[in-house]
Amino acid sequence: MRYLLSVAAVALCLGAVGAGEPSSDEARRLAARIDEEISKVYVARDVKPAPLTDDAAFLRRASLDIAGKTPLVNEVRKFLAESSPEKRVLAVERLLGSPGYSNHFTNIYLELLLPEAKTDFQRRYLIPTMHSWLRTNLAKNTPYDKMVHELVSLPMNNDPNRQYYYQFYQGGGKPTPLPFYFAKQGKPEELATSVARVFLGVRLECAQCHDHPFGKWTREQFWSQAAFFAGFKPPKQDFFFGPLNEQADRREMTIPNTDRVAQARYLDGKQPRWKFKVGARTTLADWVVARDNPFFARAMVNRMWAHFFGVGLIEPVDDMVDDNKASHPELLDLLAKEFVKNDFDIKFLIKAITLSRTYQLSSVVESDKPADIRLFTRMPVKGLTGEQFFDSLCQATGYRENFSIQQRIFSFGTSRATFLEKFTDQDKRTEYHTSIPQALTMMNNQLIANATDPNNGRVLGAVASSSFMSTHGKVEALYLAALCRKPTKDEADKYIRYVERGGVSGSDKKALGDVFWALLNSTEFAFNH
Repeated sequence: MRYLLSVAAVALCLGAVGAGEPSSDEARRLAARIDEEISKVYVARDVKPAPLTDDAAFLRRASLDIAGKTPLVNEVRKFLAESSPEKRVLAVERLLGSPGYSNHFTNIYLELLLPEAKTDFQRRYLIPTMHSWLRTNLAKNTPYDKMVHELVSLPMNNDPNRQYYYQFYQGGGKPTPLPFYFAKQGKPEELATSVARVFLGVRLECAQCHDHPFGKWTREQFWSQAAFFAGFKPPKQDFFFGPLNEQADRREMTIPNTDRVAQARYLDGKQPRWKFKVGARTTLADWVVARDNPFFARAMVNRMWAHFFGVGLIEPVDDMVDDNKASHPELLDLLAKEFVKNDFDIKFLIKAITLSRTYQLSSVVESDKPADIRLFTRMPVKGLTGEQFFDSLCQATGYRENFSIQQRIFSFGTSRATFLEKFTDQDKRTEYHTSIPQALTMMNNQLIANATDPNNGRVLGAVASSSFMSTHGKVEALYLAALCRKPTKDEADKYIRYVERGGVSGSDKKALGDVFWALLNSTEFAFNH
């Protein structure tokens, strides 16, 4: 009961964000309901949640999760100085309105939709156009169902898509999700597998050659899903891949190595209602994004929950079958229902999750007994993606690498390329472990060496040469830059003594560089907590 009262108090403190944003009120109400559902499990399992995290940790966490990088020093100072009880709400609003939001979630969906581009150099040419399409839609906050419908039903037009090949590298022309189809070379089995995993939270690939050994999916169902893409003709290998041609109204295909023909059929077992001159993929798209689809909204909210908490309500996030139960089934149903009710508004969903007390809990473990992360009694510690790590490093040090998206993709040997190669994403971000190559990259990388040299580092140089800042002020500035918080008294005292005696070199400026190096190489910098 005491926890339920505290949930209500937090909901009242969140207050109104401002006029003209009705979704904010809805998001706050949903945030309170999230906490109510989570608290029911606390009571049932007799567990105690962690306290709310402090403002500095919240801002860093939200910035990494929403914008993909840590905040700037002046942003941290301003936020910490604010006294409004609505400061966290306003911070979330600012982050969702920033370019960082659309950039970050573009990177996330590129990983999901074009995984082939990471391992196939030829398919990297597809990234700029897909990046442009995703970023444009996320910046406009296009409803999620409309984005997915456009991708699944995209007309091929047979002849014009050849010209897109020449636009991929330059990123010219109208943004289009066509690279999704090129990356899979129009193969029905690959397209069906990807659509099911990303948008429906279903792993079908195990049923491609035989009935799924553990799940309910049969080989017949796999090829019935693939039959929606049966109209594609194998491309001619003119360049790296040829133009795609499609017979849009074809909706059946022979199951390989059999004489059986699979008819296009939805995964929920329903038979499509075909319409005159409406292609098979358009019919599939209509069903995928339907408000009563049993998979679509649930898959999205579960994936989004996993993004913010490091673990989904159902794990793995792309294996949503009857036998794989949700940790909080009522909460999953609630989130899916509200997502549909609010017209598949991605920002609304993010607001609701990040404004909840559950999201704002501390990550500090105060007991020797390991906590079950699926009870969400505290915020799990998450490893940073390669993009988050590098962009946060740039924020902290003032380093700028001015490359276009095309140059970032094809430039080798750059600082960004080095970090993205070493700091690859892991499937389980809550079980992230820093590898030896990653540690060596941080200790010996030229970017770090320059950033921690008072003669070369932009941030360190400005701090070290500042005549109006005390030693304490300089140490504090480095903490704010690297860790987005002020040092504790013990930390400040230790480093002030070190700097004032000149460290190991006898130079106070070089000693500040040592402090900055230690902070950038700390575990605290490498994790989202």
